[in-house]
Amino acid sequence: MPTLPAPPKPTAAELDLLQTLWPLGAATAKQVHQAILKERPEATYATVLRLMQIMHTKGLLIRDERERSHVYAPAQAQDSLQTNLLKDLIQKAFSGSAKALVMAALRSGISKKEREEIENMLKEEDQ
Repeated sequence: MPTLPAPPKPTAAELDLLQTLWPLGAATAKQVHQAILKERPEATYATVLRLMQIMHTKGLLIRDERERSHVYAPAQAQDSLQTNLLKDLIQKAFSGSAKALVMAALRSGISKKEREEIENMLKEEDQ
């Protein structure tokens, strides 16, 4: 059985755009640009549109061309892409050890609230 090609990995700018698009589900470039302006007022419409066109070409976005304004949507669900990126990070930076990743994350400084949430999640897993 042939293996499917690995989904493309987004650049930092592409990941930022996906973080904006995932909650919207599907949106025009204008809608994405308006959402991005809340965080980055210097972002231009032309830059957002060009990035979305590149992401479509790479397979990171799908595009519905039935309307005058094309509607874009992420090609991969957020949790699926994050899982793939995390697996890649674990392999490359932590020699395949999820434990090493978690330990590094814990050492990097988490808030007391985050620590409590993690402890509660682990307790729930044990039950």
